[in-house]
Amino acid sequence: MKNNLATQKKASILLLDKINLLVTNKKIWFSTFIIFFGLLGLGTFWFISRYKIDNQMTVKLQELSNAEYPANPAQLSKNFHRYSNRKLTIIKRDDTHFDFVLEPTNEKTAKIVIKNVDLKLLVPQAPKWVKADKNLELIAFTDREWNRQQVSFPADSKNIEITGGDGFEKQNVVEFALANNCLNAGFWEVLFFTKENNNKSLYYQGWFTFPLGHYKNIFEKSNKIYYWEYWWRLEHWQDPSGTLINLNLLRKVIDQKEVIAEFPLNERIISAGEQSRKIRTTLSNNLTVWKDIYNSENKIKFATFRPPGFYDANQLWENQYWRIGKFEKASVRNIQPVGTQQNLQEIELVLKDTKSGEENKLFISGINLQKIPTLSTEEYYKGLYMPMGIGIPPFYQSYEELTKNHPDKSPYFSLLLDSKGKWIDHHRLALDGVVMHIDKDNPSLLHIYLLSYERNTLIAHLLLNLK
Repeated sequence: MKNNLATQKKASILLLDKINLLVTNKKIWFSTFIIFFGLLGLGTFWFISRYKIDNQMTVKLQELSNAEYPANPAQLSKNFHRYSNRKLTIIKRDDTHFDFVLEPTNEKTAKIVIKNVDLKLLVPQAPKWVKADKNLELIAFTDREWNRQQVSFPADSKNIEITGGDGFEKQNVVEFALANNCLNAGFWEVLFFTKENNNKSLYYQGWFTFPLGHYKNIFEKSNKIYYWEYWWRLEHWQDPSGTLINLNLLRKVIDQKEVIAEFPLNERIISAGEQSRKIRTTLSNNLTVWKDIYNSENKIKFATFRPPGFYDANQLWENQYWRIGKFEKASVRNIQPVGTQQNLQEIELVLKDTKSGEENKLFISGINLQKIPTLSTEEYYKGLYMPMGIGIPPFYQSYEELTKNHPDKSPYFSLLLDSKGKWIDHHRLALDGVVMHIDKDNPSLLHIYLLSYERNTLIAHLLLNLK
């Protein structure tokens, strides 16, 4: 009898344990179910809010005073920040054309509209000839988004409308600009300029995030691919270093020759244009000649350009200039670029890594040497002034010029590759572009300057004899 009772008690305990386990498992599954759908709901809400679009959208506009932005390298007007506290509305006209309406919040400030802007010219679009190669397409999109594109409109442009205010802006503004900053997708900027002492001066600056839902739709319409193929790379800083580049898919070499070239390391560093305004964003000591830049003891650093689009001297951007630390040789090629019937030229600069000895190569391709500006070295900044990348526009350009020269139609490209033909992240290296001009007194002499991170300073001056 005792054995039977013990057996029954044991069976009852096992049954209770199974019931408890079943109840516990149901609680776990129910909790998991709640958490899963909670996260799904949060994700859905985030997605909808992030990519929400409307034909008319009020967008937050950020304005910074001198005290809030002490590292501002712009030449500021004496009227800077006197016409501020504006509100921004973005209006969709059609699939790619938009108006940017800046409303005043006081009687002195004018209402300014930058209207009917074709944004397929500002949102990254890859040339059709790179779309057969995913590596080229990746680099084209990456560099396009990571490079600044600032387009300007004269005050009398048909794309500009000024109404109201105290008359200052109607009478004194000479230029308006819209910029896609060299950051992740959506970080844009508006700038207004007046003229003082014959110099263009900034009197208004505002930062905003262009609605990503519209950005996505413009991207898809322009590129004929799904935005989600590249959305993470466009919206987040993801380095594609090591991407193998097939240059033969960009151009065919007709002939080539090595040219006499030099990099005068003891020449004093040249500075003009925007480089003369960005001294406060270049953090270094005792830089007087070019070789000082490649001296590891100097450790040149830069104020980081960070979202939404301003310099922060508290965050420093370092360099990898040892990767291009020694100039070896230069070659000039005649080429047939893909996408055009015109024969053009290409420059190849071989630059040795002073740590590993590896020979890295900088290509500047799809240029017409007959049309390179002829200038003195003091006016270098008026030369061919271009970012790195494929299918890219200039850093600064009028909207009228942009509409006549679509970036995705351009045969120009500039790439820095290692000895195996793999893409080097020039942003991390702190190289942002090149400047070129023909010598004012010697038509056979080509000047090439290398631009640092954010074009803060020149980091090299090479002279090529084209004879």
